[in-house]
Amino acid sequence: MVLKKKKEIEVDAFFLDHQQLEKLQRFSKPEEQNLASLLLHCAQLSNGIQQIQSIKQIMPLVRKMDQNSARDPMVKACLDILGETYFSLAAKNPLKKVLASSLNSLPEEFMTLAVQSFVCCLREELKTTDIYLYRKVLDNLASCMEDFSLGRASIKNLFEEVLQFLQKSLLGIQEENRKNHGNRIVQTQLMHDLLIGIKVSMMLVQKLQDNIQGSLWKCHESFVWQSMCSLLKSSTNFLMDATLLHTVQTTSGLAVILFIKAMYEPVEELPSLVSDLLLGSVKHAGVPAWFVRNCGPLCTEELPDSVLLFLCHGALAMLEWKNGSMGENGEKLLLDIASVLLSLSSELKESSMATSLSRILAIWTNSALAALVSGSPNLKIKLNGNSDVTGKLLEYVYTHWEHPLDAVRHQTKLIFKNLLQIHRTTITGSTEKSDPFFARLIKHLLNLEWHVKGKYASLGCLVECVGTENILQLDRTIPVQILDVMNDQSLAPYASDLLETMFTNHKAHFTSSFPESTWIDQWHDIWVSPLLVILCEGNHDQTTYIIDYYLPKLLKCSPDSLSYMIRILQASTDANLGKKMSIVSVGSCSTRGALGALMACLRTARAHGHLELSNIMSNGLLSTECIKQGLVHQHNQVCIDALGLLCETHRSTEIVSMEEMQLIQFFMMYNLNSQSPSVRQQICSLLRKLFCRIQESSQVLYKLEQNKNKQELLENSTKRHPLGILQQYKDFMSSVCDRLFEVLFPGSSHPTRFSALTILGSVAEIFSVPKGRIAQVFQLDEEIDSTRVQTLIQCFASTFEEVKVLAFGLLMKLRDVAFNLQDSENLDLLFQAAMDLSTSTKPYDCVTASYLLNFLVHHKGLQQICLGKWVEHNPQLDENTSLSTVEKNTLAVLKLLLVNVEEEIFQAKKSLLQAAASFPMYGRVHCITGALQQLPFK
Repeated sequence: MVLKKKKEIEVDAFFLDHQQLEKLQRFSKPEEQNLASLLLHCAQLSNGIQQIQSIKQIMPLVRKMDQNSARDPMVKACLDILGETYFSLAAKNPLKKVLASSLNSLPEEFMTLAVQSFVCCLREELKTTDIYLYRKVLDNLASCMEDFSLGRASIKNLFEEVLQFLQKSLLGIQEENRKNHGNRIVQTQLMHDLLIGIKVSMMLVQKLQDNIQGSLWKCHESFVWQSMCSLLKSSTNFLMDATLLHTVQTTSGLAVILFIKAMYEPVEELPSLVSDLLLGSVKHAGVPAWFVRNCGPLCTEELPDSVLLFLCHGALAMLEWKNGSMGENGEKLLLDIASVLLSLSSELKESSMATSLSRILAIWTNSALAALVSGSPNLKIKLNGNSDVTGKLLEYVYTHWEHPLDAVRHQTKLIFKNLLQIHRTTITGSTEKSDPFFARLIKHLLNLEWHVKGKYASLGCLVECVGTENILQLDRTIPVQILDVMNDQSLAPYASDLLETMFTNHKAHFTSSFPESTWIDQWHDIWVSPLLVILCEGNHDQTTYIIDYYLPKLLKCSPDSLSYMIRILQASTDANLGKKMSIVSVGSCSTRGALGALMACLRTARAHGHLELSNIMSNGLLSTECIKQGLVHQHNQVCIDALGLLCETHRSTEIVSMEEMQLIQFFMMYNLNSQSPSVRQQICSLLRKLFCRIQESSQVLYKLEQNKNKQELLENSTKRHPLGILQQYKDFMSSVCDRLFEVLFPGSSHPTRFSALTILGSVAEIFSVPKGRIAQVFQLDEEIDSTRVQTLIQCFASTFEEVKVLAFGLLMKLRDVAFNLQDSENLDLLFQAAMDLSTSTKPYDCVTASYLLNFLVHHKGLQQICLGKWVEHNPQLDENTSLSTVEKNTLAVLKLLLVNVEEEIFQAKKSLLQAAASFPMYGRVHCITGALQQLPFK
């Protein structure tokens, strides 16, 4: 596991202007810390985090001040500066929230003074006339209303001015957006500003209702009333404007319903008004004139589909559905909303609108559940499973449960789940088990083909509602049917989720109903035994997906079931016969058999932390011979699972036991020559995990050796001394390297060489930490001698490019040791061989030469060989000290190669000239000219 470095939080610091600093300096006292000196110190800090710590000291200091301090000019000046600072900070700056949190605990005697300061600052903010600065003011208004008592008090004092600014800003941004038609970048910014303006207007109405519904409210000529009408009219226009972003229209739909709710009287008739809007049946004579003036565009028979959708959302979100507060009119509105939404489902096909519709339908089901708690008997009849509304909603679910959009599928599942809860709420005098609606629904879903993906999530919801046992009573083979589906990877995740829901629910049912000793065998027969049969006899894809998706979930639900799996599979392995299953073989090249199933179960259990290998081996549940059979099984995946059992653990520092190391050595005796590239890759990957575990656990052991108290704890738990384990690690790694170098003999197969070189590369990389920094349990350098270097160099002669690459990479990791073991005579011979191979007509010989030369250019003595025997001495090369050894060697080798190339070019020219002599004069001239153009002179 890699520990990620915690990202440092960056906070922009605030700065005060010259006048503010002068004011604080005038009131600060160097000999003692007062509020002014604290603020001055805070303002002089350039780090935002430090400023946060300084701001947190303000309130403790203020609490120490006496009540008469409220009259101190210094306090007034500091509060003014705090207000100016608050409104200057960006909305997302943590300093703003910290400052608000501190000021929330301001003592009562200072509150009036603080409100005056903030009101003064807010009044200046509201004077802003630049449309592109409105966003900053809107953000400040929102911040003031969010859990900030001082900010909210300031807005109350300037309530009419705030309303006036909101009207001005919404109209101004709308007009500016119209002027910039076609400029997408500017329009997008303006629409986001518009969105914030609408949200702030809603916050104002929701959080400051007393100001709206005060004495001035009753008079329709009052400024507050006129401002609310203006906001309502603007929101209606935004809702109807299809050129705006959908988020702006959606929020406008919320605002329209909220404002109507705040303004409409009598309240009892509000649900009927909203129903009329949705159904297009508003009669002007029956509604107030102010409503027609401001919401006229909504009072039509046919509203656009998107407008209807957003109005439905607004009604569901802004009206009170709990406690039956809206009476029968509210119940009718609820049903009307469902009718409108369902009619829109066939019209709104565009992805964003389809997503919005599914989300709003899910909100409707939540509202219906809330309304049913205190709803009338009539509402329960109209919402039960047999009703027309529920039937249409189920049709929506069946139509959309395989929708290409994840969000729609998720909401569809939520709708179905809520429909079950709605029906359960309407049931009187019956249970889920005997209810006809649930019975029909279960039967309908079970009759569908298993390739229908929506079936799985819906069945899962039904299981949670009626219980697994009720479903299994209809068909006990359902678990087997679902497992059979898992040979298709596209269905495997859905199937495994359903199985998890079912067996978890089933276990909970058994646990609550029966003593443990009486139900566990039955649970195993239903959920574990079919799994084991398929693991033994199923095809590769099916068993792979079951192991990846299903087995970990089963073990997580019931870790104790592992003992049952081991016992049954072990018995089948030993006797070739399982009493509870038709397992008749230990496996073949096409099926895993009982042994393969056992290895897969054990590997998965250990990787997820449900198994201690030493425990089951010491208890006799698993023998060493059994693991050995798995390690040399004719089915490749069984071998990999057996190796994975030894190499994979959930703790990277778990100590590797002696038995595990012996089994790894046994495995390497027989499996390095695998003909399957994927198997070779898996073997190398798993062994790499083992080496990492040895490296990390060795560091723990070194630390334990240094701490005698912890060392005693380790000895008591493992019965092995840390130094003894470390020595075993070293011996094991040494034996592994011995085996790997043994199989690299000349003439060994490509698969063997690939495996050995890849594993050696992992060893060199994992144990490559310099000795001076930490104690190292093993160093590959110490295992290298001249013979092994020669063995690696001989790998360059392989006709397989990847073998050359692996050998070269390993030699580069070991080059210091490798060169120290080479005398000048060997170096000369290698260089001679490389030069001879470079002139070969066989392509792979030339490639071998290139790898040899690439290796040799790193040797300090190579240049002397080149200069002494092959090319003339170049004193300028020696004088150029800026060049490294590799660069000097490379230049020398290139010069030598160019000499050979020039000789070959000269011979080619000679041949061309001789050929040209046999042509007539005209043709000869052209041949000579062409040859001379193509080939440079020496």
